[in-house]
Amino acid sequence: MGSVETSSLMRDLLKQAGGVAVVDGGLATELERHGADLNDPLWSAKCLLTSPHLIRTVHLDYLEAGADIIITASYQATIQGFKAKGFSTEESEDLLRKSVEIAREARDIYYDRCTEGSSGDSGNGRILKRRKILVAASVGSYGAYLADGSEYSGDYGEAMTLGTLKDFHRRRVRVLAEAGPDLLAFETVPNKLEAQAYAELLEEENMELPAWFSFNSKDGVNVVSGDSLLECAAIAESCKNVVAVGINCTPPRFIHGLLTSITKVATKPIIVYPNSGESYDADRKMWVQNTGVSDEDFVSYVNKWCEVGASLVGGCCRTTPQTIRAIYRTLPNRSTTPPEQ
Repeated sequence: MGSVETSSLMRDLLKQAGGVAVVDGGLATELERHGADLNDPLWSAKCLLTSPHLIRTVHLDYLEAGADIIITASYQATIQGFKAKGFSTEESEDLLRKSVEIAREARDIYYDRCTEGSSGDSGNGRILKRRKILVAASVGSYGAYLADGSEYSGDYGEAMTLGTLKDFHRRRVRVLAEAGPDLLAFETVPNKLEAQAYAELLEEENMELPAWFSFNSKDGVNVVSGDSLLECAAIAESCKNVVAVGINCTPPRFIHGLLTSITKVATKPIIVYPNSGESYDADRKMWVQNTGVSDEDFVSYVNKWCEVGASLVGGCCRTTPQTIRAIYRTLPNRSTTPPEQ
């Protein structure tokens, strides 16, 4: 797949979606709502071992809420992390592949449900429309593997080098890519160094799979490390594999300003999938309750983001299928446009 075909994947999706495509929402909190215990360094990736059926269920919930893109449960899944739990390299790689297989299975099941059910919105609010659905293989940052909250600070220490980061991610990215996703999602990128590592890695590996880079911010100006968002976005913009660049796991109130900055350097589609606005306490490893926005408030931002330039919109931590369904319904082209077969 050359760069022309790579960009056409996203262009075709956005055309089908009437200009704005819907990304899924939070995974870990939904898994917990279904009964999963994620008190583990592997976080949501633990369910690849213990309860893959729950991951499939959550993917299906988001598809039936109108998501056009589902993101795999591999954010915190790394070969190094699995090996630290006693798994062999081969077993660790199989678990990475499994994350993609589960998402692909969920898509197949959803298509079957669309065939069996009536087209459009079913009586119980489920959206059963056969449409192009993409599986994005999640690649969490090095900080996510550390499980110490450093993806929310971007502080990897002065000893961290570009080469170390590339070595850390190289095999994992290759295994995920070979498992058959439609694209790679480099999520919650906390600093410029890691963005550069991803861009160089994709080139060195002659990776033909499309990718998106999404950064996170805690001040509404820079990425969480304090690095310039403009410089980070420029790295993504110049990488031929990248088909979208944007922001995730960031409070909704910051998105408008960050979008305005990104549009200064990005010609590629812009993706935004903020968290619910709640604060994460890295020491207690928990989200601080009652600091977020309601689904109604979250969704009230969506059309404003689209006006500023967002063309892929979803949710991150602590957003739900209800959030995604509300996003789908607020987009003017979604509930009325017949899906392409």
